[in-house]
Formats: sequence, C-alpha cells, structure tokens
Amino acid sequence: MFGSSLTIGSDILDIGSQKFDRQSDERAIGSGAMIPRLALGEPGRFEVPNVADPAHFCRNNFASACGNSDQGQTVKFAKGTTTLAFKFNGGIIVSVDSRSTMGAYIASGTVKKVIEINPFLLGTMAGGAADCSFWERNLGMQCRMYELRNKKRITVASASKLLANTMSSYRGYGLSMGTMITGWDETGPQLYYVDDDGTRLHGRYFSVGSGSTYAYGVLDTYYKPDLTVEEAIDLGKRAIYHACHRDAMSGSINNLYHVTKDGWVKIHAIDVNDMHYEYLEDKKNAMSSS
Repeated sequence: MFGSSLTIGSDILDIGSQKFDRQSDERAIGSGAMIPRLALGEPGRFEVPNVADPAHFCRNNFASACGNSDQGQTVKFAKGTTTLAFKFNGGIIVSVDSRSTMGAYIASGTVKKVIEINPFLLGTMAGGAADCSFWERNLGMQCRMYELRNKKRITVASASKLLANTMSSYRGYGLSMGTMITGWDETGPQLYYVDDDGTRLHGRYFSVGSGSTYAYGVLDTYYKPDLTVEEAIDLGKRAIYHACHRDAMSGSINNLYHVTKDGWVKIHAIDVNDMHYEYLEDKKNAMSSS
C-alpha cells in the first residue's frame, strides 16, 4: 500500500474557465446551435476599421462634428458637458459637471470627469468619454514611466506635450477629445488645453464642452488673478452652475478641485439642483436691495 504511487485524475484538475468553455460548447452542439465564441483583440493593439484607408473611412463616418454637419455619418457623436479650469495666485481651480448624455437621453449623472493622473497632475474629460478616459489613463502610465526613468516628477508642459503627440499620431481616426491638463511643478501652476487634433494651448483659463460659452461668460466677468481661495472656489462653482442651468446637456453634480504646491485636493461634490436654490436666494436678495 505504501509502495503504490498516488495519481490524480485529470477531471480534478479540469476546473475554471477552460472547463466552463468546454461544457458550453458541448451544450451548444447538443442543442444543434452554433454559438460563436467572442474573440478579443491582441494585447497592446489598437483596433482600426478593416478597410483600405481607415483614416478616410473614419473622417467620413465617425468624425466628431458640431451642429448638423454629421447628418450623413454612420455614427453621430451625441455629447455634452461643461468643464473649466483657471489659474490664480492661490493655485488652480478645476470645476466640472458629471452628466453624460446621448442626445436627449441622460445616460448617467455620476461621471467622474476629472482624471487624477498623479498627486500633482489633473486632466479633464470633454467629448467622447471612452476616448478621454483611455488616453488620459495612458498619459498617467507615460508620466509614471518618466518618473521611474528620470527620478523626478514630470512637468505639466511635458505631460501635455505627451498627450498632444499621441493625439497627433491618431489625427483623423475619429477620436473626440477636448481636455485640459493642469497641475503644479517646479515652474509653478500650469494649465494647458489639448484636443483630438493635437492642438496644445497654454493659458490662464479654459472652458470646454457644450456649456462652455455660458461658463466663459461668468469667467470673463469675474475672473482676476488676485482672487482669494474662497472667491476662486465660488467662481468655479458659479460658472458651472450657470452653464448647467442654461445647457441641457450639462448638470447633476459639480466636482471641484483645488491644486496647490502640495498637490490637488477635492473641495466638494455638490448637486447642481441645490446650488440653484442657493443662488436663487442670492438673486432675490440682490433684487430687493436694488
């Protein structure tokens, strides 16, 4: 008895996904149905349309357009959002809404439109949610690789240039992105706008999205570099509120971040509906006093 060798049957080791796939195939064959198995793409490969000229195909069928210029396209981008960021003496304010829309349909009210790239660097999302989320997280990987190679934190200018270079390499392939890359490095607070054409702009304040015109109205009126932190937070809050009030594609929650030399801090996440009644009271008081 002790001299005999112990063997383990193959049926005991046949567990997990392979067993499940085999049993599924057996059930399908037994029922006479042919069920195709899902085939995933190769790791590290970016899929493009299987046509002779993918760029031309995407430009004619999947281009991100404004107004009715996408009327003849196979796929129409139905998007809407409001994001903004501005520099002031006390750092940078990043303020966004959280509504995701598909035309008149509100798909979600809890989208996180600020991508936390690292403790000192933030990115915003406007356009296609999948495009922005994927490429900004890819940017986070590139920034981390830079830190490991160079033993120092990447600058905001370099991070925005990496994203702009990526966008330039995919220009004409149907991406839909209007992002802001902002943070604090050894040169101080920095703010850049980067879009899917590879455009890269440096500025004091930007607003991106369908509600940006309304947000710009508030920013143009009340922005000044010497705002206190409390005034800057209130400005970011008010600009998003007014954009959400006038733009049906923007709304839900206002997420606001403050970036300083010690990194970014999330200040609040407030329902825009609550902000409406807060500012309505202010409006009534201002009208009664005038």
